[in-house]
Amino acid sequence: MSLTVRDLIAAARTRIREIQPVELLELQQFGCPIVDVREPDEFAEGHIPGAVNIPRGLLEFEVDGHPAVNYHTAEALSHRARPVVLYCLSGGRSALAAEALLRLGFVNPMSLDHGILGWADAGHPVVTPADAPPTHGTGLTASTCC
Repeated sequence: MSLTVRDLIAAARTRIREIQPVELLELQQFGCPIVDVREPDEFAEGHIPGAVNIPRGLLEFEVDGHPAVNYHTAEALSHRARPVVLYCLSGGRSALAAEALLRLGFVNPMSLDHGILGWADAGHPVVTPADAPPTHGTGLTASTCC
């Protein structure tokens, strides 16, 4: 039997901790790293204040400084004992990313439930390019499951 991406996400969600925007606000006050696992163009369109962008496709390589990223380890991923919050558009990719970090020995990787869409819907700020034309809301839409 083959699995779908929704099956993989559902399985990941049983193994990881998903948090709500209010919990992320509390964690931000204590300097918890926030990692946006979306692609760089998605990050540039809008992201959570203080977040760093490490695309899902590079996340595992960034942990230990794989040659694919010039042996540099992202600061947000440098302490496996520290909590880290991951997010994406709607929570699917970040759930898979948190599960991957858990398998790699991270003690407390968390995924933001409903991603940046849930964050914005809750009325929290989203950093957008200064030169972008004004839009209603964040300009973000959930066109896919992840």
